[in-house]
Amino acid sequence: TGKTLENALNEFLINSDLSKGARVYAKRVLNSLLQAEAEVHGDLVEKIHLHELSSVDTLIDILGVTETLDKIKFFTNDFKIVCGKIPLGGGMIKTSHGLMAIPAPATIKILEKTNLLTYGGPIESELVTPTGIALLANLNPIFLQYLPEMKILKSIYSTGQKTFKNFSNILRVFYGESKELTSMNLAHHLQKYIEQVSFLETDVDDVSGEIIGNLVDILEKKQVLDIQILPSLTKKNRPSHTIKVLCYPEQIFDLIEMIIHEVGTLGVRFNTISRVCIERKVEKKNIQIDEKIYEVNYKISFIESKKGVELINIKPEYEDLKKISIRSGLSIKKVQLLAQAELKQIYSKY
Repeated sequence: TGKTLENALNEFLINSDLSKGARVYAKRVLNSLLQAEAEVHGDLVEKIHLHELSSVDTLIDILGVTETLDKIKFFTNDFKIVCGKIPLGGGMIKTSHGLMAIPAPATIKILEKTNLLTYGGPIESELVTPTGIALLANLNPIFLQYLPEMKILKSIYSTGQKTFKNFSNILRVFYGESKELTSMNLAHHLQKYIEQVSFLETDVDDVSGEIIGNLVDILEKKQVLDIQILPSLTKKNRPSHTIKVLCYPEQIFDLIEMIIHEVGTLGVRFNTISRVCIERKVEKKNIQIDEKIYEVNYKISFIESKKGVELINIKPEYEDLKKISIRSGLSIKKVQLLAQAELKQIYSKY
């Protein structure tokens, strides 16, 4: 099922040394596939069976492409992907629902959300699969009719398993340097930090503060990205609360079901959008207070671009400062000032 595939992919990514951009890309590709299948079959993502796909092959394809791109630093350097019109093929394919016209429904659903140009033919066979188009679409390719002016550094040829009469089943990839693309400024270095997130929202006017507080506790344990509870006024002038949750797309329906059960709402609005989320890491430092040593985690956010690593912010973890304040007897404001003294040393690394 979709849930099983997501869990398998997440388990691999957690134990891998792939960059953040690579992990985000792999999740986006699988999410594109599952969302497309869910729309076609009218079911929840986590219950979707990839009827026209082999689950194991799908993960191998996603992870293989992701790891290859990560090895050439695709997700940390200013790469641009260029492609021409995509031949979809033609004819019929066998599916779990019987014979269907090419392209497959899931392929079409993914294409609907892209700017890729396609054409039918030139032969009677499936030339683009849902997995293939999901892998390409999530690279945000630029369409050009011809190859750009470029210095070709390397070319790669990959042959498919099928053999066609008078048609070469070959994928060609060119790697090189192009001043033309650089001057066109078609891609921004922040594009590699794009990820998909989902908003959940509902209004309640008959739920106590205790129930809402308990919901927040549960949502925090579910490791959602953010939670907001806003006071509002609904029709008939009823005081109410708007519950807003930011999460990853794969969490949507589990969270909706939980919210419905916890607060008794009749419906939850949801939407999936793109956001830019820059790199961050945590660095541990020791600070001394009254001859005692305390450990503080510093959150460091930064952007990797042509200029190198650009430091955005450094911030000591509030929960660490709070613990030190309790143990030392100093106000949290004074502890914060002492923690700031370490910032200069961290700044010097960037």
